[in-house]
Amino acid sequence: MRRSTPLSGPLSGPLSGPRLESRLESRVESWPALLLVAHGTREAAGTEVVRRLAASIRLRLPGVPVRLAFADVRPPTLAQVVPALLGAAEIIVVPAFLAAGYHVRHDIPGQLVAAGVADRVQVSPALGADPLLVDAAEARLRAAGWRPGDATVLAAAGSSDPGARAEVAVAARALGRRLGCPVRVGYLASGAPKLADVVAELRGDGRRVAVASWLLAPGVFQRRLASAGAAVAAAPLGVHRGVLDAVAARYWDVLAARSAVA
Repeated sequence: MRRSTPLSGPLSGPLSGPRLESRLESRVESWPALLLVAHGTREAAGTEVVRRLAASIRLRLPGVPVRLAFADVRPPTLAQVVPALLGAAEIIVVPAFLAAGYHVRHDIPGQLVAAGVADRVQVSPALGADPLLVDAAEARLRAAGWRPGDATVLAAAGSSDPGARAEVAVAARALGRRLGCPVRVGYLASGAPKLADVVAELRGDGRRVAVASWLLAPGVFQRRLASAGAAVAAAPLGVHRGVLDAVAARYWDVLAARSAVA
């Protein structure tokens, strides 16, 4: 079951009824570590946002060890972080990806296999098109100056994986329902149509264009978004409450599922 309300701790929220809470409290001597895995970037601003996200999750889930690793580009890698954690705690890996593309389906599992720990950790689903993330995208877009009547586009990094592109389409439709208008998708790397082409088409129709960001942190893709020619360019999701809640929900869902079969 997917949580749709914020969490303040590992036993908070609508799934944590008294019976489930008492079962978990009696069975869990110490909380499993939450290992947040992000893509990684060479840009200091993007890395800082992800580190702030991990620190904020640590505050959101008191008592839960929270660590950060990167799937690509920069250390620390999964292979560097997981073995040290295994000596002290069980681990739940939460992929901080907005769609389940190559890194989620192949890279992260492959790195865990290569490190010899795949059978000793649990991996949650990616954040994906979670309504909590749509909350964050809507808030960033409105803060950037979106107004009714704007031609609206959701900008995503893109993927060669059809399933990942389908998740972005789900997010765009959900955002459109929130805003009361159609929301098109534009990609910044893999996939079509490209954001710049979508913006140019809409501007050619004489419309004011607003672009929502389906990116977690600043970096090269966010710069492409900002330079696509739209009148409004939203900031990345970053350390928004919806992102924190979505990460915490993935951790909680794994923990609750494990308790249900224990």
